[in-house]
Amino acid sequence: MKRNFLFLGLAVLTLASFSTIDSDKKYIKRTAIVEQSNDGERLIAKSDCIGCHKLDKKMIGPSYVEIAKKYPNNDKNVDYLAGKIIKGGAGVWGTMPMSAHSSLKKEDAKSMAKYILGLKK
Repeated sequence: MKRNFLFLGLAVLTLASFSTIDSDKKYIKRTAIVEQSNDGERLIAKSDCIGCHKLDKKMIGPSYVEIAKKYPNNDKNVDYLAGKIIKGGAGVWGTMPMSAHSSLKKEDAKSMAKYILGLKK
């Protein structure tokens, strides 16, 4: 019995030594690195916004692209949307209210609004 295992082991080693693996090739594992390009995008990624909003698909709330299409990218709309982010709101996009984010700083909310409005194509 031991002899059979010994012969089997030698056969596997022998066959493995004739494999055609090219040792000169280097295999690189590629990983996707997602990099947020600005503060607004980073703040959104760290917040609870992704529970109700997606970049380009309607979820519970409108997509960021839909918001960008509706509002021109100007200071008035940045202030308006920053206020909506902080205070919450309802009725503009349907009956589901958006929860308030009162702990968010006004400048952070403005950065988020600028990012969203900058998505307009």
